[in-house]
Amino acid sequence: MSSRHQGRRPRPEPDDGPVLVYGRNPVRELIRAGRRPVTEVWALSQAAEDPALEGVRVLVRKRDELARLAGTGDHQGMVAITEEYPYADPQALLEGDGPIMVLDEVQDPRNLGAVARVADAAGFAGLVIPTRGSPGITPVACKASAGAVEHLHIARIGSIVAFVNDLAGSGRWAAGADADDGVDYREVPWDAGAVIVLGAEGAGLRPRVKQVCDRLVRIPMRGRVGSLNLSTAAAVLAFEAVAGGPGGA
Repeated sequence: MSSRHQGRRPRPEPDDGPVLVYGRNPVRELIRAGRRPVTEVWALSQAAEDPALEGVRVLVRKRDELARLAGTGDHQGMVAITEEYPYADPQALLEGDGPIMVLDEVQDPRNLGAVARVADAAGFAGLVIPTRGSPGITPVACKASAGAVEHLHIARIGSIVAFVNDLAGSGRWAAGADADDGVDYREVPWDAGAVIVLGAEGAGLRPRVKQVCDRLVRIPMRGRVGSLNLSTAAAVLAFEAVAGGPGGA
């Protein structure tokens, strides 16, 4: 976790062309959430019969046609053409129920999607990412989240430092994940006002972000591998936060 996140820098995704969501669960959740309209769905013949597609224009296509549209063979027989992701208002997240997850310049959209899935599963108020240094909610992030991004409120902000620095005015507090300097996460009195801040793969939290966090936390490692991957660390901290810390909620 934190300063030793595992991950690799992905290839950048193209900015032109239609806005896509691919993969069976991501497309199903896109339709079920109803937060952005679906123009049409390209699907293999067997996938086109999925009940989740009822009421949506479906075009039956071959596997290679879906791969060309999606730019990957990892489409699971279903690709939706939709609109840009509807990012949330950061202030609305602060006023929401439950903790918040913040990612400080996480580079890999797969990690971003996996953390979004964790935040949604744990019942967080939402997720915050920067406008720079983050891939945003791309088709790869949607796929990695298994569609969770369509339900979770995700905000983009200009400055993580400014966002964390201003938390006190909303009654919230920041716990920055740091494998070297943090206290054991099990000793923290977690509550619904917690904002968990996780750093980028390999680099961890930037020094300025660490400085503005109210406390730093770590997950003790008992084995020979010195860190957890980003989404696993997020899950450990997220479910501890919603449990309420020492003694439970």
